[in-house]
Amino acid sequence: MAKNGPVVVALVAGAGLLAGATMSVRGEVKAANERLVTGASEEKPESKIATADDAELGYCTPEFKQVLARVIHACGLGGSDGRRGCQPGDVKTLASISDDEFNKLFTPLRERASVVMFADGVDTLDEAAKKALNERWDDRKGARYFFVVARASKSGTVDLNRKLSQRRANSVMFHLADQYKDPEIDKKVGLLWLGNEFAQLDKEYCAWNVTHPERCDAEGINRSAFVSWVDCRL
Repeated sequence: MAKNGPVVVALVAGAGLLAGATMSVRGEVKAANERLVTGASEEKPESKIATADDAELGYCTPEFKQVLARVIHACGLGGSDGRRGCQPGDVKTLASISDDEFNKLFTPLRERASVVMFADGVDTLDEAAKKALNERWDDRKGARYFFVVARASKSGTVDLNRKLSQRRANSVMFHLADQYKDPEIDKKVGLLWLGNEFAQLDKEYCAWNVTHPERCDAEGINRSAFVSWVDCRL
């Protein structure tokens, strides 16, 4: 037995090293998989948390998060069905708040948002609109959802303006899909079209980042689509 002792010790030690190496590799593989699933960064795991904390200090009020959660699950961002967007009746039911209260929810996003304006009766994007959309999309800063809230002017029939605001929302979506080729875009972009029935904007919103301030007035501001990234812990 003494003669074989060094051999046995070597085998035991080798087995121990092999087991340790195997566990280490498995641990690294598991960690890498978790990073792929969660999107966490190996070098800066705290960056995502910092973004969420900053968001919570800003626009993520309890009221905003309540509306956000309802819209996410009902307007196509959950990814569980083929539904895309919410129309005026849906928004009224989901939000359960007044027009003014709905608009005030977005006030803290003024510096992050743009108001893409359209000409009367038009639903296509001009060059100023495309430029503003690209700038906002590129300014993601780790946010989860990109909101598009489209409206139509106070003049005209309810049905006409509902359809017009839906086409305006879709124009934003089509541009982003074509420009960025993001396969996950359906889970990021939330579309709401309000027609002229709900949450019309006042002329004071012309002081926001609008694409055509020269033609912004009480009517013009509602021929528009509000766009902004939003991120809150739900």
